[in-house]
Amino acid sequence: MIDLSTYRGRTIAVMGLGKSGLASARALKRAGVRVIAWDDEAARRDAASREGIAVADLAEGPWKGVDLLVLSPGIPHSHPSPHPIAARARANGCPIVGDIELLARASSGARYIGITGTNGKSTTTSLIGHLLKETGRRAAVGGNLGMPALEFETMGEDGFYVIEMSSYQLELTEPIPFDVAILLNVTPDHLDRHGGMDGYIAAKRRIFDGQADGHSAVIGVDDDICRGIFDTLRAANRQRVLPISGEERVSGGVYAVDRFLYDDTDGGNTPIVSLDEILTLPGAHNAQNASAAYAAARMAGLRPDEISDAMRSFPGLAHRQELAAEIDGVLYINDSKATNAEAAARALSSYRNIYWIIGGLPKEGGLGAARPFFDRVRHAFLIGQAAEQFRDELAGVMPATMSGTLDSAVGAAHEKAQRDRRPGTVVLLSPACASFDQFANFEERGRRFCSLVAALPGSARNVRGNGAAA
Repeated sequence: MIDLSTYRGRTIAVMGLGKSGLASARALKRAGVRVIAWDDEAARRDAASREGIAVADLAEGPWKGVDLLVLSPGIPHSHPSPHPIAARARANGCPIVGDIELLARASSGARYIGITGTNGKSTTTSLIGHLLKETGRRAAVGGNLGMPALEFETMGEDGFYVIEMSSYQLELTEPIPFDVAILLNVTPDHLDRHGGMDGYIAAKRRIFDGQADGHSAVIGVDDDICRGIFDTLRAANRQRVLPISGEERVSGGVYAVDRFLYDDTDGGNTPIVSLDEILTLPGAHNAQNASAAYAAARMAGLRPDEISDAMRSFPGLAHRQELAAEIDGVLYINDSKATNAEAAARALSSYRNIYWIIGGLPKEGGLGAARPFFDRVRHAFLIGQAAEQFRDELAGVMPATMSGTLDSAVGAAHEKAQRDRRPGTVVLLSPACASFDQFANFEERGRRFCSLVAALPGSARNVRGNGAAA
């Protein structure tokens, strides 16, 4: 854990005892801080109490002498209305911070790489971490993704913190001087939490606010909002600003055209690697992610050849177009994280000749966002509560089987895909639905898919039976 001993003897409140909040309370308690913790859920309060963390209702207790409130990022402190405990902290003059800020205050010697964007930040964060570790660098990877920041191993001057930053985390954190800061893309999301689109954009843009000469800003220029931010930062000339694109050539940056990655950071327009060689980075969206990760690695001092070699061994991110196996030439893809039609559309756009496992707990809007890619689907296998709704929506568009359960769907999709054996055949779990009708969460659904695939007959390679990226 990160050493927070600079806070020893002080009193710090922690609101929210999920993964990051509990990690914050543990790290502070271990450092000799007087911790007062609270969560609106009794089960989380009980779990903290069992670890010896003092639990008290922060809405009732006195605030005099409380030095900081560490607020979990999912808890609103402004829009649409502040949580009562956040309001009490402000009323008593108590500063509100997040766990990322505690990390930055405690660990100033390491180098920091921050990643944000509406889509793709988890894959990009994981890929950057993989590139660093595969080339012998020390790196701790997490934040909004995976490991909470205060559970990181302490990194010295030779190490990197690679941190996925959500808009919630960015608005809770004083500007961090990221050595490399990445903004992938911006599309409308979490607008109620940020008071509208302008607030959301401002939160994302904060990732660059702590930068100065010697730092690098890597910005996707495939959408108008980010292109505008790129132009503004380049004109300000405060840090090095590099464009990246998954669609077209960009001068002075990194880009992918026709799934081939190019490096123009030094003006050489150098071809680097065909992304079609990397089965764990399918689709146009991953071309942008790969461009961003490559640019970050170059700015961190890695050579082009070692980056391309390490990129080829990227195992992918669990439950996000994760390669579960290749069996007799057919790919089996776990995209359980695709809980809406927009996410499923990204997966459908990445493959051809798809045997699609779809369904679960339906969300509003149906499958409209995925419709442009229906011509890639050879057969759909419908599961969960959404099965009948999707059967009606897909009638006359594609053949569909009412499988009911994931177990049944995997067996049927395997049999039909292996029998048809078209070029580029994929059995794809991309449900376009939540999982809660049949599974505890999307992770459990994805792990079940991978274990079912691992048990299928045939000549298999790259099998992952537990749903985790190997």
